[in-house]
Amino acid sequence: MILRYCMRFRARVGAAFTSLLVATLFATLLATLPANQVSAQAGPGACAGNAAGRELDFWLGEWSIAPPGAASGDAASTVSLDLDKCLVVENWRGGKSRTGKNIFGFSQEDKAWHGMFADNEGRVHLFEGKVAAGSADFRGNSRGRNGEPELHRIRISRLSPDQVEQIWEKSYDNGATWSKVFDGVYSRRKQ
Repeated sequence: MILRYCMRFRARVGAAFTSLLVATLFATLLATLPANQVSAQAGPGACAGNAAGRELDFWLGEWSIAPPGAASGDAASTVSLDLDKCLVVENWRGGKSRTGKNIFGFSQEDKAWHGMFADNEGRVHLFEGKVAAGSADFRGNSRGRNGEPELHRIRISRLSPDQVEQIWEKSYDNGATWSKVFDGVYSRRKQ
C-alpha cells in the first residue's frame, strides 16, 4: 500500500524527492520493527545468532565490480551489516555518478528474506527471496517508467571466497521470458 502511494506521489513531485521519501519511510519502518514486532524471546543479538539470517554474509566486504570476463570495471561496492546484524546493506557506485543501496533482511516472523533497492535516479524496488548455500534469489513486482508492470529477479552467487556474481533480470511477461539488465562480478578488494 505504501509503495502504491509512493508511485502515485512520484508522478506528481518527481523521482528524486520520492526516492528520498521512500528511503525515509523504509528507515522509519525498520527503526520501529524491533520494538513493535520482534517476539519477547528475541533480544539483543537475535539476528547475529540466527543461522538463517547469516546466509548472505558471504557477500560482506569491499568489492570492485566488473562485467564477467573483464579485468576491471568502474563500479565499486561495500556490503556491511547494520541494525544489530539484522540487515545486509550494499552501498554501490557505478559509472556516470550512479549510486544506490540494496538492503536485505531475514524476517524471523515469516522466515523469508526481504529486500529493497533504491538509486539516485529515483528507482525503488521491493523484493522477497531465499538464500542458501552461497546463493540468493530475490523477486519483486514493480512498474516501469511508463507504468508498465515489470517482474525483477536478482541472483547473487558466491563464485569463490573472493568473488561474487550478481545478475539482475527483468520480465515484462510475468516471468515467461527474461532480459538481463545487469551482470557484475564482484572481486574482493585487497586490504
